[in-house]
Amino acid sequence: MPGTRIHVVSDVHGNAEDLARAGDGADALICLGDLILFLDYADHSRGIFPDLFGEEAADRIVELRTARRFTEAREFSRSLWSGMDRAAAIESAVRKQYAELFAAFPDPTYATYGNVDIPRLWPEFTEDGTTVLDGTTAVIGGLTVGFVGGGLRTPMNTPFEIDDDVYAEKVAALGPVDVLCSHIPPDVPELCYDVVARRFERGSAALLDAIREVRPRYALFGHVHQPLARRMRVGATECVNVGHFASHGRPFVLEW
Repeated sequence: MPGTRIHVVSDVHGNAEDLARAGDGADALICLGDLILFLDYADHSRGIFPDLFGEEAADRIVELRTARRFTEAREFSRSLWSGMDRAAAIESAVRKQYAELFAAFPDPTYATYGNVDIPRLWPEFTEDGTTVLDGTTAVIGGLTVGFVGGGLRTPMNTPFEIDDDVYAEKVAALGPVDVLCSHIPPDVPELCYDVVARRFERGSAALLDAIREVRPRYALFGHVHQPLARRMRVGATECVNVGHFASHGRPFVLEW
C-alpha cells in the first residue's frame, strides 16, 4: 500500500498528554516501550520514586546511580523501602500510569515492551486497536515489521531485563523483516553511548547480527536518551533512534 505514514515513539515515561496526539495524521502508531516513569533524571520531582519518598531521596539515588555506585544505590533504596510492601506499592503506582497511557494510544497502535515495563500487567490495559508484539511480526502498510521487547541484564536491574540468549531467540524468531523494531539499540558504540549520562547502555549483538544478515530497510529503537549518534547506516539498513518521547513529545515519522 503506497503512501503509508507511520509514527514511532519510544521512552514515553509517563507523557500521556503528548502520547494522545502522537498518532495524529498517521496510518498507525508504533510504540517501542518504556511507558512507565519511575524516576525522571531531568526532573527529580517526577515519577513513582519521588511520589513515595520525596525529591531529596530522588536527588540522592540519581547521584549514586550516575556515579555508577550501584551497590550504595541499592543499599540506600533498601533502607527507604524497609517496612513497606515494595511490590504492592510499585504495582499500584504502575497500574495508575498504565491506565492513563494505554487509554491514550490511538487505533491502530503496535507496541512492544521496554526494559522498565511490566509485561504481565499489559493485558489488563490493552484495548481494541492496540496490538502487543514481542518476538513476532505484523504486516503494516505492506511491509513486514518485527518487534523485540525488553532489555538485557544490567546492574540497574530494571523490571524487564532478560538473558542474552533469550533475547537472541526472540530476534531469530522474527525471520526476514522489512523493519526491525526494538526497545534497545543494536550493539554499535555510537548508538549505545549516552552523551549526558556519559556511559554506554547495553545494545544487542543479536540485533546487529540480524541487521547484517536480514538487511531490513530500517532498524528502529530507543532506550538511549541522548545518543552520540541518532542514526547511522549499517550495510543496507538505516538504524534510527526514534528519540526520547518523554522530553520532546514528538513522534519519529516514517513513510513508504
